[in-house]
Amino acid sequence: MSIIFWKTIVVYFTSILAFCCCFRSNVNREDNPNIPAIAKYFSTKGRYEEVNPYLIEDILAVNRSILQPPSAQCREIHVTAIIRHGTRYPTSKNVKKMQKLYQLVKSGASGKQSWLREIQTQWRMWYTEDMDGRLVKKGVSDHKHLAVRLSKLFPSLISEEKLRGGFFKFITSSKHRCVNSTLSFKAGLTELWAITDMEFDHAVNDALMRFFDQCTRFVQEVDNNPSALSEMDKFKQGPEMRRVQEKIADRLGVPYNNITDDMAEAAFYLCAYEFAIKTVNSPWCQLFDEVDAQVMEYANDLKQFWKRAYGYDINSKSSCILFHDVFSRLDKAAKENKSGQQVTEAVTVQVGHAETLLPLLTLLGFSKDNDTLTSTNYATQAKRSFRTSHTLPYAANLLLVLYDCGGGDLRLQPLLNEKPVTFPGLTDQRASIPLYQDVRGHYSDLLKGCDFETECQLFKHPAEV
Repeated sequence: MSIIFWKTIVVYFTSILAFCCCFRSNVNREDNPNIPAIAKYFSTKGRYEEVNPYLIEDILAVNRSILQPPSAQCREIHVTAIIRHGTRYPTSKNVKKMQKLYQLVKSGASGKQSWLREIQTQWRMWYTEDMDGRLVKKGVSDHKHLAVRLSKLFPSLISEEKLRGGFFKFITSSKHRCVNSTLSFKAGLTELWAITDMEFDHAVNDALMRFFDQCTRFVQEVDNNPSALSEMDKFKQGPEMRRVQEKIADRLGVPYNNITDDMAEAAFYLCAYEFAIKTVNSPWCQLFDEVDAQVMEYANDLKQFWKRAYGYDINSKSSCILFHDVFSRLDKAAKENKSGQQVTEAVTVQVGHAETLLPLLTLLGFSKDNDTLTSTNYATQAKRSFRTSHTLPYAANLLLVLYDCGGGDLRLQPLLNEKPVTFPGLTDQRASIPLYQDVRGHYSDLLKGCDFETECQLFKHPAEV
C-alpha cells in the first residue's frame, strides 16, 4: 500500500482519538457540579482549563503530535512565549462593586431559594481592596504547570541544559502579578529538574510589556476618553442587559431599580472569581443562566474590542514596539542558525497582561470578524471569532516557534494557548508550517513601518504646526 494511504489512516485515527479525548473532557466538565454551567463565558476572568478542557483531567497533559512539523528533519531552534499573568485577585475597583452588591443581598434580598439563604447566612465577603489584582495561589500553579507542559512540548529547547547554559531570557511587566508569574514559571522548571544550585534572572521591562501606558495617543484618545467605549455603554443600557438585570432582581426579590449594570457585573465577577481562585461553584452563579452569561460576555467583549482590539487603529499600533521586538529575536535566531552558530537565545519568556497580548494578536490579525462589534448587533454575533473567553483566560499565551528544516528552510509556527493556529491572511500554509520569509513578507508593511514613537504621538492641529 502507498505511503499516502498509511498517512491518511494515521491522520484519520489521530483525529478520532483527539475528538474522543475532547468529548470525554467536555462531558466531564459539564457533569462536574464544581464547575459552573456558565464558566465558559467568563471572558478575561476565565480559567485556562476552560479553554483546554483536557487539562481538567490532567493538568500536565500535552500532545506533541499537534505540532506537525512539515518534515521529520525539522528541529525547533527558538521559541518566543508571550504570556498573560496567572489567576489574580479582583482589582480594588471591582472589590468595591462586589462589596456594594453583597450589602444589598444581605440586607435587602427577599427570595426564598436555598442558594440565596446560603449567601445571606454562610457566605462572607472576604475580598478586600488591598488585594488589588495580586497573583493568587492558583495563579502560581497556572505558570508552574504551563512551564512543565511547554518543556514537554519542546524538550530540545525548553531543557535543563539550555536553562543552565544561559540560553533563556525572562522579561516581565513590573506589576506584582506579572513578576510573581515569572517567578512561578521559573520555579516550574527548576522544580521539574531539581535545580537548587543556580538562580535565573529576569528583566523588568514596562516599555515592552506595558507599552499601552506609554503610548500617549492611546492613553488620551482611548484609555482616558469616556466616549471611546460608547458602544459598550449603549449595550449596557440596552434591552439585552436590562433583561439580565431584571432577572437578577427577580431572583433576589428586590426592586428592578436596585440592580444596575454595575451590580450585574459585580455578581458575574463574584461567580467568576470564586471559581477561578477557589474552584468553587459559588451560590452567586445561580443569579445567571446561560442566556444571561452570553450577554455579560458580550458586554466585556465590547469593552475589549473597543479599548484593546479592532475598535480603534491605535489599540493594535500601540503594540508596535513588542511586534518589532518579537521579530528582531526571530531574525537574530535565524541569522545565527544560518551562519552555523548556536542560537544564543533559544527561549524567550515575556510575561504581561491581557492588555499586552490582545493588541499584539490584533496587530497580527487574529480573531477578526467581518462585522464590527456594536451595541446593536448582539443577535448576529453569536458565532463571532472575537471571543475573549476563548483567547484571553488567565495565563493565555502566544507561542512563536522557529524551525530549521534543513537547506536554509526556516519555518514559523504560531500556537495560541498551546493550540496550533494559522497566521490570518497568509495563503498556502494549511498543509505545513509557513516559511519564515513568507511570514515576514506577509507582515512587511508593519516590519517596515509601525514605529511606536510615530504611531503614539498625538496629531497636532494645523494651528499648532
